[in-house]
Amino acid sequence: MDVTLHLAQEPDADALLSRSPLAALVGMLLDQQVPMEWAFAGPYTIAQRMGADDLDAHEIAAYDPEAFATLLSTKPAVHRYPGSMAKRIQQLCQYLVEHYDGEATAVWEGVTDGRELLKRLGDLPGYGKQKAQIFLALLGKQLGVRPKGWREAAGAYGEAKSFRSVADITGPESLTKVRAHKQEMKAAAKAAKAAGR
Repeated sequence: MDVTLHLAQEPDADALLSRSPLAALVGMLLDQQVPMEWAFAGPYTIAQRMGADDLDAHEIAAYDPEAFATLLSTKPAVHRYPGSMAKRIQQLCQYLVEHYDGEATAVWEGVTDGRELLKRLGDLPGYGKQKAQIFLALLGKQLGVRPKGWREAAGAYGEAKSFRSVADITGPESLTKVRAHKQEMKAAAKAAKAAGR
């Protein structure tokens, strides 16, 4: 990958996300119930604590689960729920080892259909439909992975010039727009829930 991502808003963490497809997949996995920058800085923190300059699916898959949970929960913790996220990251890496020989890029390389890629992403442990669509949009919009029908498969996240998700963040300005969109969505959901009472 020769694109610079700006998801952690921290140069070293973003550099890892930009060169490591596995780090990007793990960052996306961590992106729930914590600020986005915290989630996407996680892969860099994990690599540092493992004494490596990249993540290795084989190594993480084989890591002692208790030791890996400790690695994530050491302060500052990698996530608000480090124990459960340690388990999810290991499940993701075990799946990649089992199905793709540990190569994250093998999930999307050579896939010619957007729906097929969405299915492959959705099959990853910890990836529901929304997370799979957002990652598909990130691949298409920023990383040049554009199988036929990728925008349609990514749903609203695939729309050009939208500011809905991490797929649309290229720097501080777009981060502000995505945050504003998310706040609008939360407010609308809250209003709809109140109206339904």
